[in-house]
Amino acid sequence: MATTEHKSTAKRDALTATEAEMQAFWASEKLFETDAPADRSKPKFFSTFPYPYMNGRLHLGHFFSFSKVEFASGYERLQGKQVLLPFGFHVTGMPIKACADKLKREVELFGQNFENFEAVAAELAREEEAKKLAESTQELSVDPTKIVKKHSKAAAKAGTQKYQWEIMEAMGMPREEIYKFADSLHWLKYFPPYAMQDLNKFGCKIDWRRSFITTDVNSFYDSFVRWQFNKLHALSKVKFGERHTIWSVKDGQACMDHDRASGEGVGPQEYVGVKLEVVAGKVHSPAFQKVLAAPTLKGKKIFLVAATLRPETMYGQTNCFVGKDLEYGLWEINDTDVFVSTERAARNMSFQGFAKTKGTPVRLATISGADIIGTAVRAPLAKYDHVYVLPLDHVVANKGTGIVTSVPSDSPDDYAMVRDLKKKPEFYGIQPEWIQPFEVVPVLSTPTFGEVSAATACDQLKISSPKDRVQLDKAKELLYKESFYSGTMTAGEYAGRPVAEAKPLIRQAMVDAGQAMVYSEPEKDVISRSGDECVVNLCDQWYLDYGETEWQAQTQRVVDGLNTFHNDTRNAFNQTLNWLNKWACARSFGLGTRLPWDPQFLIESLSDSTIYMAYYTVAHMLHADLEGKVAGTLNIAPEAMTDAEWEYIFNESAAYPKGSKVAQAALDKMRAEFTYFYPVDLRVSGKDLIGNHLTFFLYNHACLFPEHHWPRAVRVNGHLLFNSEKMSKSTGTFVTMGDALERYGADATRLAIADAGDSVEDANFAETTAVTAILRLFTQREWITDTLASATSLRTGAYTFADRVFRSRMITLVRAADAQYATMNYREALKNAFFEFQDARDAYREATALVGEGMHKDVIVEFMRLQAVILSPITPHWSEWVWRTALGNATSVLNAAWPTFNEDPEADVLAASAYLQDVTYSIRTSEATLMKKRKGPAPTVKKCTVLVADKYPAWQEDLLVVLKKVYAETGNNWAGKDLAALKEAGLLKNKKAMPFVNEIKKQLAVVGETAFHRTLAFDEEAILRNNLTLITKSVAYTEVLIKRTDAADLDAEEAKKVENALPGNPALKITLE
Repeated sequence: MATTEHKSTAKRDALTATEAEMQAFWASEKLFETDAPADRSKPKFFSTFPYPYMNGRLHLGHFFSFSKVEFASGYERLQGKQVLLPFGFHVTGMPIKACADKLKREVELFGQNFENFEAVAAELAREEEAKKLAESTQELSVDPTKIVKKHSKAAAKAGTQKYQWEIMEAMGMPREEIYKFADSLHWLKYFPPYAMQDLNKFGCKIDWRRSFITTDVNSFYDSFVRWQFNKLHALSKVKFGERHTIWSVKDGQACMDHDRASGEGVGPQEYVGVKLEVVAGKVHSPAFQKVLAAPTLKGKKIFLVAATLRPETMYGQTNCFVGKDLEYGLWEINDTDVFVSTERAARNMSFQGFAKTKGTPVRLATISGADIIGTAVRAPLAKYDHVYVLPLDHVVANKGTGIVTSVPSDSPDDYAMVRDLKKKPEFYGIQPEWIQPFEVVPVLSTPTFGEVSAATACDQLKISSPKDRVQLDKAKELLYKESFYSGTMTAGEYAGRPVAEAKPLIRQAMVDAGQAMVYSEPEKDVISRSGDECVVNLCDQWYLDYGETEWQAQTQRVVDGLNTFHNDTRNAFNQTLNWLNKWACARSFGLGTRLPWDPQFLIESLSDSTIYMAYYTVAHMLHADLEGKVAGTLNIAPEAMTDAEWEYIFNESAAYPKGSKVAQAALDKMRAEFTYFYPVDLRVSGKDLIGNHLTFFLYNHACLFPEHHWPRAVRVNGHLLFNSEKMSKSTGTFVTMGDALERYGADATRLAIADAGDSVEDANFAETTAVTAILRLFTQREWITDTLASATSLRTGAYTFADRVFRSRMITLVRAADAQYATMNYREALKNAFFEFQDARDAYREATALVGEGMHKDVIVEFMRLQAVILSPITPHWSEWVWRTALGNATSVLNAAWPTFNEDPEADVLAASAYLQDVTYSIRTSEATLMKKRKGPAPTVKKCTVLVADKYPAWQEDLLVVLKKVYAETGNNWAGKDLAALKEAGLLKNKKAMPFVNEIKKQLAVVGETAFHRTLAFDEEAILRNNLTLITKSVAYTEVLIKRTDAADLDAEEAKKVENALPGNPALKITLE
């Protein structure tokens, strides 16, 4: 969906000019520079947002997440707190280095300004075509039984190649500037100033004195991270050992989340590889027979390796499956064994000890899945001496080994396929004897599905074909969960043991007997920033021992005490704690801090960014620039900040370090700043970071800081959509912060961001909301200007009914907005502070205009003052203009106090106002009903008689007496006792009784015993008579009369209508002439 074209920009331009003016005022006042106060009892609010990675301009999605801390900071300032909102920049890791290296190669190829691009690119294209032609010619001479890959997986993923310099140019970089980005350090200097510029233009309340960039470029931050890791190492939280990790072969190092172009959050998936040995003399395909007769395979054992997650079910194997159209390799494992699997699986295995040379799988032959079908194999633990290889359509090459062992007793997929193969062997091109003699073998029993659970589930869900994918997936989900948690083994030496207990024992027994092996692969495809498809490598490396029992329990306590705002967030943290395990924390290349005790390695980007919130508290005292090159307020040299100094600052029990080059007074000042602002009161981020960064943040705080410094709250959000579409450059819906500022200005964008949503689900930035906001904010500003210019003409003196209604409504909305801001529900806060506040003003203006009294000066100025304050967290520039320019206040609205009131809203006045609205609405709807039946010209005279009852009918009162008694006895659990009591009292003879009883019971379910309270909060007749002019003009009637239901002068129609009148619900007689 393309963005909207805006014809006139005058209103937007007027607002943005004001925004620039207000920003200049805030800067001159240093309004957002916050230090620990002398009075340390003053409440504080310290919130942070994950420092963004500086490989591009900030986009609207960044600002959506950041807006949560931005709005919160504005609100907490109004609560009188010392608010600190810092902002740093992350440059650690591979992304910048990978892009810089690409540019370096492209500059070498195409010239400094890429002036040779067209000629060189054309030559490269010709070379590529020649290479493809040579490959296709070679195919004609190869063995016809050998499959030749025509397209690599990498090529399929890449599609049309786009060079890094082209990407940079598309980002708006001048071509003559792009070559500079071939130097990694240029990125560090280029993008942070743009981010600061954009955030300033959005009016963000950031203390920029505390900003920094990461890596050893900033010597202060570098020493801080070294202290952190030395302490983790001393506490045995960082360990060295062999572990499985996602690995980039091209980069020669672990590929962690921030190093990935795709596959963030993907970890190693462990499989048990069941070794199905090919039975000599029982190979059906001549092509496979020929392959096995090759000299390179002579005397070797050939195993089809089937990857499974359920080794406990191997007793029930009746066959195994391959993908008919897949390509398989025969891979040399050692001097005796050859594995048959897909190339992806073999590549992963080669990094885990299943190859003669690590990382170098040796392919001895290639065979198609179709040519393996009909081969007999010996299946470990199976009842049968041998089983056969059969076809299965949905075997994939990028998951597992491409070999699938079949256990139809417990797998719905296997059961459905085996049943079909037995029915139609000729359809599948197999021989009947390969499947028909092999009966289902029970392996385990479950409470719900019995001993042959797959058959039971397929029958219950009416699964008749292996193509019933939806039902099969449902059956699998039901079975696997119950089998593991409630199943009991019925086969093998562990019969009678729970499945959960037997599973690891069977797995280990198979491995020990040489019947299986264990290997891992990425659970989904992972592509590194350098374009490499990653593998799982079993290697020695430094890792953070997340998941260690004591540390996990400590972190669980942090989660238990955390305000997460949504239960989904808490559940996600708990789930992450349950699975998160050892995390590789070092790599060989990229940007970052060296591992202090092993400097050949760099600390990876998710590991140097867990406690930097503590660094914010002292950064401005150490340096006055992002890179730590300009001395801060304490004039300390970077080399003076050793582990001992950092320990003294962040550990209140630490003694002043002997021989320190930093004066104790300076360290004490930093300690005081830290202890005042810590802990972090609020951390805001996207929900996708719960699985790594946010949980690491909690783990490290649990370990390195005492409990009183543990984080207090974490608020997460979903992604931001633009006009209900995922933001994308190709569709024109990718919007940077700079784009948004240019299109809508700051406050209109902020308002639309606030309106986008507050749940953990994806939010939506509606462009129409931003555009409408421009109009509404400008129009409101013009109205304020005009109203104050004519203030002398406004009414003064005592408050009228309309004034009292409006003031009560404002008090109600201010308090409602307060509650919504406090719980970070900004859409609702915006609704209260802006939309409903405006509606209340509009209703007041209309009501006072209709009766000719006009608005009260004090009330309307109070409205302006209140709205300026309560809307300031969201639209600070507009609010500042109202507060200072329009209302003449000398200080900033951002330093104002949240409005409080000595009085409560007048409940009777609000109830009376709502009543009047109901009456006018009833008159309109009654007239509309009559007009549908009316024929002829439109009426010129409209009259209404409002018939007011001062008491309820006697029959209703009698019913209420009985209902109230039964309610007291049953507590709204009627169980028919109400009807019995009413029948006994003879009160059900009236046809109106039961509808009335049912209505009362509905109200009781909602408001409780209050439903029995029948006294109005106001004098109904007096309210109607006092506001008769308002009613008459609101409905545009010739005449409106008020009569009591017991009046002596009722005409015949009125006398009939009074039967429907109740207190608070008058009857109406409408006359149209």
